Amino acid sequence: MNVLVVNAGSSTLKYQLMDTVTHEVFAKGSCERVGFTGGTFTHAAAGEKKVTDHIEFPDHKRAIEVVLADLTEHKVQIDGIGHRIVQGGWHFGDSTLVDADVLAKIREVAPLAPLHNNPEADVIEFCLSAYPDLPNVTVYDTAFHFNMPEVARTYALPQDVCDKLHIRKYGAHGTSYRCIAGAVAEMDPAARRVVVCHIGSGASLCAIEDGRCMDTTMGLTPLDGIMMGTRCGSIDPATVVYLQREGGYTYDEVDEMMNKRSGLLAVTGETNDVRDVEAGVAAGEPSYELAFDMFVYKIAAKAAEMACAMGGMDALVFTAGIGEHAPAVRAGVADRLAWLGVHMDHARNALRADGAWKLSLPDSPVAIYVIPTDEEYMIASDVERIVSATA
Repeated sequence: MNVLVVNAGSSTLKYQLMDTVTHEVFAKGSCERVGFTGGTFTHAAAGEKKVTDHIEFPDHKRAIEVVLADLTEHKVQIDGIGHRIVQGGWHFGDSTLVDADVLAKIREVAPLAPLHNNPEADVIEFCLSAYPDLPNVTVYDTAFHFNMPEVARTYALPQDVCDKLHIRKYGAHGTSYRCIAGAVAEMDPAARRVVVCHIGSGASLCAIEDGRCMDTTMGLTPLDGIMMGTRCGSIDPATVVYLQREGGYTYDEVDEMMNKRSGLLAVTGETNDVRDVEAGVAAGEPSYELAFDMFVYKIAAKAAEMACAMGGMDALVFTAGIGEHAPAVRAGVADRLAWLGVHMDHARNALRADGAWKLSLPDSPVAIYVIPTDEEYMIASDVERIVSATA
């Protein structure tokens, strides 16, 4: 089945067209600076790459219109469309075939992810109107965490408030975690308790026992958990009130500060890129050293917390951009978890390898893996599964 996978971000739209049987990617690309001037459209297919600069994407509907027009021009076959949805809220514990009710619910839960759910819904609406005979399937980042244990998902707030406003831990990166859980089950069937570190510009950890989410670090929103490129992660919640009361900041200003001006960017004062942070560490910059140490410390601390959710861990997995490509981060995390039986082969960790690979010492009680995630394939597979079930 040829599935177009669409990932509409707050100011981007990325896509891949792939065969769910052969895994072949026929075309992929992105629309950058959606909603801003001076956009860029990148399209790669048949061994060729085309980049169009200074194209205007006033909204995500225009972006998907450009993508679909380009695919039509190249006469590619599309059998179904899969949409990554950041927040499924209290409605969705699995991927769904889109209808009017599903679309309405995606917009209903948008306050939990306003920068993502509404653009995603706009893209779906355009696809439904442009290709009414094609099935559209929504795949939710929160679905994997939907049935995590009550003890992990519940906040200690008044129950009537939580019920009214649907306040709970929702998590994120669930499609990635589902991918990694399946890969670990094939590579190491004895590893029943797995801590996965999905570390990119947005980052979270998940405790997965026998393929089921037991806990995760992101909460009601993706702001919770470890510090990230520009997000502060877990802090004293009274900080929000204090900033408003004593600092005079509005709630919008606090939200923008904690999501876009915090994390590595705030501590270094200059960058949110781990590669730049590592270069600053090598140059002996104190603020960069602090940022790096905070980053790996907080990942390790949350990894121990995730192990607690399962009474231990059999495997520690690194995935996503930083997890897959930053050996210094992996080493820093592993060394801080040595007391839990995480013993890294540092020589192997320093190597670069394609695909999944193991980097723990032979006698390490906890296996350590780097496993590339493939969220696009997971979404495409869900389209095939859902469409086949409803055929």
